[in-house]
Amino acid sequence: MSETILITGAAGFIGSHLSKRLLKEGHKVIGIDNINDYYDPKLKEARLKNLEHKNFKFVKTDLEDLDTVNHVFQENNPDIVINLAAQAGVRYSLENPHVYVNSNVVGFTNILESCRHHNVKHLIYASSSSVYGANTSKPFSTSDNIDHPLSLYAATKKSNELFAHTYSHLYGLPTTGLRFFTVYGPWGRPDMALFLFTKAIVNDEPIDVFNHGKMMRDFTYVDDIVESITRLIEKPAKPNLNWSGTNPDPGSSYAPYKVYNIGNNSPVRLMEFIEAIENKLGKKAMKNYLPLQAGDVPETYANVEDLFRDIDFQPQTTIQDGVNNFIDWYLDYYKVELK
Repeated sequence: MSETILITGAAGFIGSHLSKRLLKEGHKVIGIDNINDYYDPKLKEARLKNLEHKNFKFVKTDLEDLDTVNHVFQENNPDIVINLAAQAGVRYSLENPHVYVNSNVVGFTNILESCRHHNVKHLIYASSSSVYGANTSKPFSTSDNIDHPLSLYAATKKSNELFAHTYSHLYGLPTTGLRFFTVYGPWGRPDMALFLFTKAIVNDEPIDVFNHGKMMRDFTYVDDIVESITRLIEKPAKPNLNWSGTNPDPGSSYAPYKVYNIGNNSPVRLMEFIEAIENKLGKKAMKNYLPLQAGDVPETYANVEDLFRDIDFQPQTTIQDGVNNFIDWYLDYYKVELK
């Protein structure tokens, strides 16, 4: 069924991939993005150019601008809202805290208010695996307590989940939060490891390997993320009839509220990830081993049983295939010829 779907962060990495998929499926997509300079705006503009379609409409604005956000909702009357816009990055939040509060807290509140007043059927929003913070029990489960974030970025993402639950409780707005685990693939962000490592190795420069390489990440290929979100669109959160206030499950509620992990459920050693890049490029990386950075966690690993059960899908992409696809895109986009 064709619907009008509003996607914030449409010029972003995940947002542009998701927009393209939904347009292909016949939906009308309203994209919002502020095209900020956290990383190269030209990459964001190139993603948007890739989305040119008769059913795609783009609005450049900040989510903090409530009047403009409200106007977009009034003019387009979206059925579904997918909020992917956020100030990203754990390390950047250490020096720029106010940017995160404005974008991730104020902006998200404006989205919630607009959804409430325009009878949106389902709000899906990006949370993050970083909310697990100081937790050490693996794999991370949505039933775990997440009261100990290690960065302001993680704290703002937890606040999104708390705000969403409040609106689900007060106004019956179905909300689904998605805790993404290390998403990678073509058109990826320049501040993420795969992009940084590929660029450095291509240019014969050293790469920074934190925690002396003793890191594990639940790397998740972007197409698997998009498939998961697409399947969730028509599955708005429902009240959990077994939910109990005496033993509350943090990942669900008596209200129409649900949180999912979206990960590969198969953590990969950082050194193995680097080897996949080396294999594709046919070059060895020069490695600069460093201690663990403030705000970082040594390992992420997602329990995704409820997601697999509810959408009947499990990520399929291997690390080597996903890395190969990214590097093919990188070499083509930047017109790089390997020596």
